[in-house]
Amino acid sequence: MAFTSPKGRIQTSLSEINVTPFVDVVLVLLIIFMLTAPILESGIEVDLPKTRTVRVLSEEKVVVTIDKRQNIYVGNAPVNIHRLGSFVLDQMRGSELSPVFIRCDQSVPFGTFARVMDALKQANLRNVNVVTEPLNTNTSAGG
Repeated sequence: MAFTSPKGRIQTSLSEINVTPFVDVVLVLLIIFMLTAPILESGIEVDLPKTRTVRVLSEEKVVVTIDKRQNIYVGNAPVNIHRLGSFVLDQMRGSELSPVFIRCDQSVPFGTFARVMDALKQANLRNVNVVTEPLNTNTSAGG
């Protein structure tokens, strides 16, 4: 495309786009997404106690989590302990007989665990289960 300048000269326009800045920005965004993706997928980190009796869950249920800092979550949503019972009932859509699973970090004081259990019992939730990890039987000494 040609055009005439105010001085009467004929000039051509620059028809090529410089893609170097675009590539730089895309690479920076790619690195940012690569670093943040594992963090978003991990969920709430809890060091579960280990037991010999472990039942594998085949379907997703309502899970209450207590992390190391004694924060309480239902699913991935933080919840105040005073609203825990009603929040869990909302998640279960009023079905008090459905199971509720508690994931509790093993470093959490028993008093915090007991208060969470009490809040669930006050909401008339009777089918409450504790989630644990399987005990590694290969490390046990014996014959």
